[in-house]
Amino acid sequence: MKVEQIYQLMNTVTGEALGDSAVLAEDLSNIVEIGDTIQNVMGLDNYVKKLVDHIGRVIFVDRVYSGRTPSLLRDGWEYGSICEKISTGLPEAVENESWQLENGQSYDPNVFYQPEVTVKFYNDAVTFEIPISITEQQVKSSFSSVSQLNGFLSMIRTSIANSMTVKTDEIIRRALNNFISEVVNANDGVTYVKLLTLYNETLPDAATPLTPDEFLRTPAAMRFAVEKFYNYIDYLSTMSTRFNLGHQPRFTPKDRLNVIMLSSFKNAASVYLDSDTFHEEYVALPQAESLPYWQGSGTAYTFGDTSKIKVTNSYGHTVDVSNIVAVMHDRDAVGVANEDTHVTSNYNPKAEFWNEWTKAKMQLWNDSNENFIVFALN
Repeated sequence: MKVEQIYQLMNTVTGEALGDSAVLAEDLSNIVEIGDTIQNVMGLDNYVKKLVDHIGRVIFVDRVYSGRTPSLLRDGWEYGSICEKISTGLPEAVENESWQLENGQSYDPNVFYQPEVTVKFYNDAVTFEIPISITEQQVKSSFSSVSQLNGFLSMIRTSIANSMTVKTDEIIRRALNNFISEVVNANDGVTYVKLLTLYNETLPDAATPLTPDEFLRTPAAMRFAVEKFYNYIDYLSTMSTRFNLGHQPRFTPKDRLNVIMLSSFKNAASVYLDSDTFHEEYVALPQAESLPYWQGSGTAYTFGDTSKIKVTNSYGHTVDVSNIVAVMHDRDAVGVANEDTHVTSNYNPKAEFWNEWTKAKMQLWNDSNENFIVFALN
């Protein structure tokens, strides 16, 4: 198994997630089909140098973060490393000779017809670890009871868990973003649906074309988008080679379809469609998960930043695109599997501190033979 270290990427994506940096160019070429999580670093008294000898009341910021990530986590396994995915195509029809019988003609029933089978293997993973040092004797003077000291240590471990959640969310997004970027790069007019262009083509010649921001606030345009969504849900449920980059015969029933929308787009639909429509069920968006951004929030949470993807993907293509508002994909098209996290520790009796290393590993994968649609206001 190839295992790639991605701690530098994790530090980058955390800044993007927290709004500390602009949306930066990311190299996902060694990430997709694999992935990993991470933990944050904190120390104690003589490390952080923030504590005083005694305080009358101590409040620990110990709030657990549950995260927001699309439903891409799949099954895991303890032994072995390779994930094998097997699929088959549609056999061709041949002449029915039962209705073409001729006197004296031989009809051979022993012809071998080999099925067309496609096999994909996924055997890459990435990993990294984050250390933390924990002391006890050195910080006792900062607290007035065992419960306060335990609360302090609990707060540190909660911060580690929260950092794990943030970084897990972000690496899962990279599996999604890698597929989005390749669909955008293919730009085939079917899997990459440019809602703004299609809507502007419906306007009368005298009308001024809408911008992406105007599209979000124009009820007629949003209704047009909803219509396209439902059309594609129907399209995907029918066997076709048109909706996956591998051009394989595939169909995606509704119970195997994932729909993910950018929050600003989904919220605009609720405000400009549902709120002033008598029969809102006719313009309601399909059931979908929502994300506040695809890659990062930027420093101001503008639509240009939250809808942006800027990556070099695992296919070797560099893609810098904004205005992505939604994706629809088959459950088997993209996923994160075989997640493994554990903690190792060591006590240093001379210096009286513990070192803990939180380690994590997971596999991110894309399958271009499965249905995947990108919707954008381009």
